[in-house]
Amino acid sequence: MKFISEGLILSDAAMTVSKACSTKTTTPVLECIKISAQNDAVTLIAYDGEISIEKKIKADVLEEGEICVNGRFFSDFMGKVSGMNVVISTGEKGLEIRYGDSESFLQVLSAEEFPLIKAEAGDDYFEVKESSLKSLIAKTVFCCATDESRPILKGCLLETEGSKLHATALDGYRMAGSECEAKTGKGNVKLVCPARTLTEISRMLENGEETLKIYVAKNMLFVSVNDTVLTSRLYTGEFVNKSNIFPSAFTTEVYVSRAELIESVERASILIRGDKNNLIILDIKGGNILITANSEIGNVAESVKVEMSGKELKIAMNGKFVLDALKALSEETVKLSFNNAISPFTLENKGSKEDAYLILPVRTGA
Repeated sequence: MKFISEGLILSDAAMTVSKACSTKTTTPVLECIKISAQNDAVTLIAYDGEISIEKKIKADVLEEGEICVNGRFFSDFMGKVSGMNVVISTGEKGLEIRYGDSESFLQVLSAEEFPLIKAEAGDDYFEVKESSLKSLIAKTVFCCATDESRPILKGCLLETEGSKLHATALDGYRMAGSECEAKTGKGNVKLVCPARTLTEISRMLENGEETLKIYVAKNMLFVSVNDTVLTSRLYTGEFVNKSNIFPSAFTTEVYVSRAELIESVERASILIRGDKNNLIILDIKGGNILITANSEIGNVAESVKVEMSGKELKIAMNGKFVLDALKALSEETVKLSFNNAISPFTLENKGSKEDAYLILPVRTGA
């Protein structure tokens, strides 16, 4: 194998696909990028057992072939020679990288050891604007679980219904729900997609109005953006029924400036860094929310004006969870809805129900 490429183009491709290189594996080839040179193009692909990312670039191919090289080292190295043309070839010492008057070598593995993952376009798909999907992911994926106790909660439930794509994510302490316009192929689609897959898809997308098709087949997801193809395994099993979680009625409702509440909670959060619950207290009464936080460092007590209906309430909560939800919402005024100090409460935009967040309060024992 031998080809000539612009260093910047090859570096960008290596950095893109290296996101799918495994960092925790006993199978060395899963740490690799497979480089294939054929005709007038070079294809780079990485696969960690769950996600595969493939990118094709134009190059001057002098000799066809393929080889596997450690993805992290290759990506990092190419990042340091991105300002010049490079000649990549295979030889007795491994992968030879020539740049300017210099040359370096990286150890290689046979391309035959690299596993194949394949999903093809079919009739099951949903179609959505890139900007809408990027926004949907940003509004929900942070609520996915990160531990292994319930693996399916490490994913986000995506389901189409009519002209809507709904996304739901939860980690046992909070839940996010959002929706956007979408079209489907043969019928409605329902899947649980790993949060990491959605994060990588979001990185591939622009904030434009281009339409994207995401195909689903045999517990696999397939999406192509420009010259980059992502294929991912999907989680199997029963996801939580969100209709059983969101309360249907509340005894206390509050409308408040999103910006003012963010600023107050951020200031209170400074003093509770390191506290595992990031504990803040909201005392809702008399047209105000009193926000307090106490630690060995000191204490904060701030009052924010609100429009309130229903019962007065004092409730403890995780300040980080509240900030995450407030920052994901978009309107100037947000609505907070409560029942009591031990039941889940919700946050949503005042004028829209497209985005909603549910958070469990913290039980203080007081």
